[in-house]
Amino acid sequence: MPQIFYSLAFRRHLLQFSVLGIVAALFWFLISNAITNLSEQRIASGFDFLFTEAAFDIGESFIEYSSTSSFLKAFQVGLLNTLLVALIGNIFAVFLGTFIGMARVSSNWLIKKVSDVYIETFRNIPLLLQLFFWYVLISEFLPSVREAEPYLGSVFLTQRGLYFPFPQNILEPTAIALFALISLVMIYRKWRKSNRFDFKPLLLPVVLGAFVLIFGRPLEFTSPMLAGFNFEGGASITPELGALLLGLVLYTAAFIAEIVRSGIESIDRGQVEAGMSLGLKPPLVFQFIVLPQAMRVVVPPLTSQLLNLTKNSSLAVAIGYPDLLNVSNTALNQTGQAVECILIVMLIYLSFSLLTSLVMNIYNKKTAIPGEAR
Repeated sequence: MPQIFYSLAFRRHLLQFSVLGIVAALFWFLISNAITNLSEQRIASGFDFLFTEAAFDIGESFIEYSSTSSFLKAFQVGLLNTLLVALIGNIFAVFLGTFIGMARVSSNWLIKKVSDVYIETFRNIPLLLQLFFWYVLISEFLPSVREAEPYLGSVFLTQRGLYFPFPQNILEPTAIALFALISLVMIYRKWRKSNRFDFKPLLLPVVLGAFVLIFGRPLEFTSPMLAGFNFEGGASITPELGALLLGLVLYTAAFIAEIVRSGIESIDRGQVEAGMSLGLKPPLVFQFIVLPQAMRVVVPPLTSQLLNLTKNSSLAVAIGYPDLLNVSNTALNQTGQAVECILIVMLIYLSFSLLTSLVMNIYNKKTAIPGEAR
């Protein structure tokens, strides 16, 4: 036997290359088998179908879409709907979970027990069952459109969804305003850090000033008004979207609450007492002493929950919300391009997860103590 086979490093590399070869061979077998089966069924492989007519409608769309649009446009609609759920759901879940987590460590017996019941209830009921519950509650037990009474003047809660006043032509100006505001804040922070300038302007005037400068005119609101069998004007949240958001937010917030609780309890009690001895009130102690240190413990598991909410949004197919997976299933049934449709969905969800992980890891490094192990 050659002397090289007695080398431990050689045997390790040989084993690794052998496993890699087996995995590559398995993938090649699966791909070639799929191509053969598709050709036998006379189904053309590839992504050319994306540029053909979709021939199906989508109930909710933030961009112009009709049944004559392409499959690519349909996937774009599903992508935007999924992004909407992920963005709104994650924001509300973090705020609600943080509030419940803080209540979990409260010295008030009633508040603590209510938060305990909330966490144990929503965390131990399957998410899919919660989605069905909220959807049935909204679509069956709320009043019809004609029987709905206004709340706060022009807000209507009906079986067809929530209708409320909304500004006209606000989406593009809002995006521009937010982008400009974020850019100005980042530039200011870097300038203040480099010049060691400690003056911090109030956030509210900056936000209002940015919106006034970009909009240049007062906002014009439209209110929903009953016209025939439905409301016209304003904006609405459909029962499918409302049930999906309620289920995802309440379910994920229960897990986030436990993460926040563990982060708060990881802070030594002596630091809280030291802050109190300096004359700081409890809200300031929590804001400047407890929360910054707790975030170092909270961020890694919180990232997992944000990813879970985004991925769990695919359960929308069960209640009929036209998210990415729902649109993909319709396109798959129309074209028979199963491999391509599933691959598109997998790559998009993978991109969501990697992007979220990247942002949270950057934030985690920013908040980490210099020199500590990561």
